[in-house]
Amino acid sequence: MSIRKNIQVIVLFIVMAIILSCSDKFDLSTVQTDNSNVNISGDTLFVQLYPIWEGFNGPQDVIVGREPFIYVADTDNDRIVMLNLDGQVLGSRSIKHPVALAQDHRLNLLVCAKFDTIINSVPQTFSAVFKFDLAESNHQLASAPEKRILPRLSNFSNTTREYTGVAVFFNNSYLITRKGPNNSNPVDPDNAILIFNQVRLEDGSTQDIFTGSIGLLDPLGTGIYSANNISSISSFNLVNFDIVLTLTGENSFKTQWLEYVITPDFTGYIIALRPQESDIMSPQFFDRPEGTAIDNSGNIYVADAGKDSVYKFNPFGDLLIAFGGADQFSNPHAVAFFDRTLYVADTENNRILRFILSTDL
Repeated sequence: MSIRKNIQVIVLFIVMAIILSCSDKFDLSTVQTDNSNVNISGDTLFVQLYPIWEGFNGPQDVIVGREPFIYVADTDNDRIVMLNLDGQVLGSRSIKHPVALAQDHRLNLLVCAKFDTIINSVPQTFSAVFKFDLAESNHQLASAPEKRILPRLSNFSNTTREYTGVAVFFNNSYLITRKGPNNSNPVDPDNAILIFNQVRLEDGSTQDIFTGSIGLLDPLGTGIYSANNISSISSFNLVNFDIVLTLTGENSFKTQWLEYVITPDFTGYIIALRPQESDIMSPQFFDRPEGTAIDNSGNIYVADAGKDSVYKFNPFGDLLIAFGGADQFSNPHAVAFFDRTLYVADTENNRILRFILSTDL
């Protein structure tokens, strides 16, 4: 092949790459900002799969476990449901008002829920975090040994704190998000992210150790580095400690990606996507985001209950796809992704919906 033809081929390849890279990015001005139908047209769309998974009551979370099984926080039925990828129910576990789920690499299921107790002869209800050992019970969810991680005895005086999410990392350490009305205490505000490590003991068992909370987060902040009513937290399926948060408090940036860095001068979290430099950090873009998911390519999915819509962003925060609206979703609280399939907890329609990209059909 001649040098001229080689140059022509290279130029053609570059032009095609630019076209393809731009074809999935959308102008934010085309996206509805109210709660009417949102469905950006383009070459790729999410196509709904059938049958619809029904029989739930206000489900607020759905995750794909590492087995992989599907776990649903069937909130208003006061239970967790385990299904296979075909939607067949494999088991369930009664627990009061579950709202968030995660699974570590030892196949423990972590659940934010509630529990009732009696203190000084007075019935009390507390938000709580539980851990279920599925490996010990051979994945019989109903009989899995249960351990309560939170609240600790020292927290039994505070009934207003709520645990809203769990994110697990590659080393089985995890973060728990918390919200509440009392945020004047500079050391222990209600709005916070708590850090836990799993330590293996000499007898082979593990113990969950609370090691503190993430610093630099303003419990009532209206900008970046905020813990103002965190509604969900997600981690990446990578060897890092990055997290994606959604916030429902008064905040201009209600979905934030925090990157964990270690430098000679600083160790901790910094904002990964700056305001005005990506679609996901556009001021006032979200209304009430309640859940996120991250696929193996680093794409971020956000369920916005206030807009009845789901959004997909690439790892640079560029908006790729938006769909939904009141005709399709009602108050969606969670998304999960596995094997090209997107799962949505369609909360007020009491169901789990599944979608696949049209390019994967």
